[in-house]
Order: sequence, then C-alpha cells, then structure tokens
Amino acid sequence: MSIDVRVATEDDLERWNGYVERSPQGTACHELEALRVQADHAGATLHPLIGFKGQEPVGVFPVFELRKGPVTTVFSPPPHLRVPYLGPAFLNMGKLKQRKREKRRSRFIDGCLEWITAELGPKYGHVRTATGVDDVRPFGWSGYETTPEYTYAVDLGRDEDALLASFSSDARRNVTNTADDAYEITVDDREDSRRIFEQVEHRYESQGISFGVPLGFVLDLADELETGAVRPYALRVDGAFVGGILALEYGSRTGRWMGGVRTDADVDVPTNDLLDWAIICDARERGLETYDLVGADNRRINRYKAKFNPDLETYYSLEYGSWGMQTVASLYDSVK
Repeated sequence: MSIDVRVATEDDLERWNGYVERSPQGTACHELEALRVQADHAGATLHPLIGFKGQEPVGVFPVFELRKGPVTTVFSPPPHLRVPYLGPAFLNMGKLKQRKREKRRSRFIDGCLEWITAELGPKYGHVRTATGVDDVRPFGWSGYETTPEYTYAVDLGRDEDALLASFSSDARRNVTNTADDAYEITVDDREDSRRIFEQVEHRYESQGISFGVPLGFVLDLADELETGAVRPYALRVDGAFVGGILALEYGSRTGRWMGGVRTDADVDVPTNDLLDWAIICDARERGLETYDLVGADNRRINRYKAKFNPDLETYYSLEYGSWGMQTVASLYDSVK
C-alpha cells in the first residue's frame, strides 16, 4: 500500500499535536500553535503536510512557503526566527524491520517532496531536521544537498554528584565555590524573557551582526505553545539583572535556545555556568532526560559547551536549488 501525503485536514489538525508528541523527532516548534506563530512572524504560508498508510499516520512535515517577487522558496523551519530544528517527524516506525522502515520513510519523504514540487514549484528549499532524524538519504536521492550539523547534549540520567563530577574542573569549581547568597536565579518571569532577548540582541549588534529575530515571536511562542514551553532563567546580583538563558522545553528534553551571552555587568560571578547548572538541576528534578546545548559547530563557543561533558549529536541541513540568487539568499542569511 502506498503512502498518501496531503495537506492536513481539520480533523488531522485536531490530532496534529498528538502525532508530534508520539514522534521521536517531535519538538516544541512542531506543535500546531508554534507553527502558526512561525508562519505569522516569518510572513510565510504554512503547509502542514501529513502522510498515511491506510488509516495509520506515518509522519508530519510542516513546510513554509515564502514568495519574493516571482521567486517561490520553501523552508522548514522558516528563516530569521532561529528555530533550532524542524523538518519531518515520523510515526509508527520503531517496531518495523530495517527494510520496511526505510521503504516507508522514503515513500513518505518522496510524497512530501513531490507535493512541494507540484504545488509550489520552489526555486530554493531548505530543511533543518531534528536530532532524531538519522537517515536523510531520501532527500539526497531527490536532489537535495545534505550537510551534517552538530549539537551537544548532556545526559541528565545520572545522579547530581556524578553529573557534576563529569564536568571540567573549572565548571565544577564555578558551580560549587560560588556562595549561594552571591546571586539569585529566577524562572518563568515573562519580563525576564524580554530582558534576555534584549541582552542577546545587543550582544549581536555590538559585534556588527544583525540578530533579526522579532521579540514578538519569542513572546508569542511562549504564550501559544500547548505542551512545550519557553522558560526564562534569569540571574541577578543584588537584585540587578545580570544575564539569562531562554530554555526551549518539550517532552523529556530541554534546550539552551537563546541567551548565555557574555555580560557587560561588572560582577564576580560565573554567570553562565550557574545558569546552565540551574537549568540542569531544574530539568532533573522534573524528570527530564536531556539538556541540548543547541549547537556544536562554532569552535570558540564549543570550548565553553564541551566542559559539561556532553554527547555529540547529529542533525542535518538539506538544501535544494540555486543558492546563487541574491533574492533567495537574502531570505536566509540570518540563519546561514
């Protein structure tokens, strides 16, 4: 039996978040409410593709259409929002033998790409997968250039002492030797989301780099997520905001989405080490299994992230079409 790929119907959309929750590749940004927020702030048209084998769902694949003049492009996730992962999320494949799993996955991806070509005819396409996607050959077979990308992930399944012992000596020292009364970390204050965002934006601009993400996107995403969450962790010294991290949480995983930039505040406190440790401890207490440090492709930043003794995980960037067109490149330069 073939795979039927279609734009999700109203009945499909009512079940969409349940499908995402069941998928090993599902993320907070796959949730229907999150997809609509992304489309709104990207100025894009959302096409929530879904595939069935008979009555059984086999995958979801949210696609965003952007037009600039006569040029049509497709993205998943859309540009300028710094959504870490999106792309396809598969269902009901874990118990299949390798041959059947490959066939079903390939037919689903082929069906999605055929729909995109027939209905949208894009000149350019870009997909960035979640870390759970371990086979992107169907994209390569359909003419996409596949590039592995990397992130660091900390396993939270160990007890606190073992976890801390695995860190580098300076990370352990920064966490254990800083007096508790030297700082305060608060969580889930909406105004702190704004403070963290503005600090990140300022840091980028001070280096001559356009940040580009609308503040409204971050706030709307936090408001609209159904089961995922944007959680601001803010560190203060003597009541004054020093720095923070926006964690993007879904299922058993939380991620270091935005923040953790170098602070301009003149304080003798290892701000980012303490923030990361607070997220780790909070996540462990609530039964989460993984802390995604979101990115392991920058050599300078990796020196910091690697001190938490993370595992290296792979995801993929997938590109189709001519990247040489300036009209297309301008859509995606903030993410590339």
